[in-house]
Amino acid sequence: MNFPFYIARRYLISKKSHNIIHIISIISIVGVAIGTMALIIVLSVFNGFENLVLSLFSSFNPDIQITASHGKTFDVLNTPVDQLKKIPGVRYITQVIEEDALIKYKEKQAIVRIKGVSESYLKMSGVDSMMVEGTFLLQEEDKNYALLGYGVAATLGANLKDYLNPLVVYVPRREASLSGGLENAFNSEVIFPSGYFAIQQDYDVKYVILPLRFVQQLLSYGNQRTALEIGLSPGSDHENIQRQIESLLGKQFVIKNRFQQQEILYKIMKSEKLYIFLILSFILFMATFNVIGSLSMLILDKKKDIAILRSMGAPSSLIQRIFLFEGTMISLIGAILGLVLGAIICWVQIRYGLIHLGTPDSSFVVSAYPVQMRISDFFLVFTTVFVIGFVAAWYPVHNIRKIHVGQIKLE
Repeated sequence: MNFPFYIARRYLISKKSHNIIHIISIISIVGVAIGTMALIIVLSVFNGFENLVLSLFSSFNPDIQITASHGKTFDVLNTPVDQLKKIPGVRYITQVIEEDALIKYKEKQAIVRIKGVSESYLKMSGVDSMMVEGTFLLQEEDKNYALLGYGVAATLGANLKDYLNPLVVYVPRREASLSGGLENAFNSEVIFPSGYFAIQQDYDVKYVILPLRFVQQLLSYGNQRTALEIGLSPGSDHENIQRQIESLLGKQFVIKNRFQQQEILYKIMKSEKLYIFLILSFILFMATFNVIGSLSMLILDKKKDIAILRSMGAPSSLIQRIFLFEGTMISLIGAILGLVLGAIICWVQIRYGLIHLGTPDSSFVVSAYPVQMRISDFFLVFTTVFVIGFVAAWYPVHNIRKIHVGQIKLE
């Protein structure tokens, strides 16, 4: 057995001449354990919220979105849609027209973003899983229907059972002149709602999903489209498919994956997680001052042992390693204990959802705090605690050569 490690282990578990040293050692282990546990729990909760946001946006945002690099629209007939369909992994291609519009119901009105989609959208999208009222229906034979964001529906006070008062959608005419009168400056069409969806507030208060043929006629867009949305097969290589699409379409189009479509949001989430990690790591660093105090008092308590070892010919480096092992073991025991406790608490929350978001009748997407444990976080936290613990132990050990035992100076 490694001699310095053996002595350090004996010092850790043996009775000290001063009971306060033993108490401080326990406090040091508990402090490191609590800090480690907090790091694991907070990082796991951030992972849970990140996955929740991803799942919410994935129900609305496509796997890949294609838009024109210049201008708002492009001619779909001049776009190699058939070649896109032949790329392995491409499962659905939805044609999209998006535009701002005014929507009116009885005496109430709202400015919204209308999104006209082709029939494949019903198979590709996950909006059907986010329906809170009504049915996921856009067209039935020659009839058109609208899907309203829940916030839009609330603003308008829309009623799915009101068959006498349809929604009226107004958009500016592309080549209109105000000289012909305000009523001639807008195109308008009527449509009935089929259901309401709730994804995320920014979408719920903004979007109305409509059939492509309805929006195409309303805007007089002809073959013009604002985007193509692509749904990929499960397990396909998204990055490789994106590169193939970029190579096929060239610089005339902008191709974005799901993360790039919400790039700012994802950067904010990652920044918040990083800042929280740094703050908790700093708190953990402050907790390791107990390790410094415990180790310093232990060194003073073991003056006689140090003198005996030195008189027997033990070099200063060996004596330093003994106490360095001692301080590192305190940190490692606390780290392992904290990782285990953090994992147990996270598992209990995942399994039973004991800590709730708001009150039981709150309208949150999930009722309890979402949690997801990742092995990479455990490795990162363990490494962080080890480094902090090693630095904390190194300081008093580095100054051990200043200690005098009788007439013997350790140099």
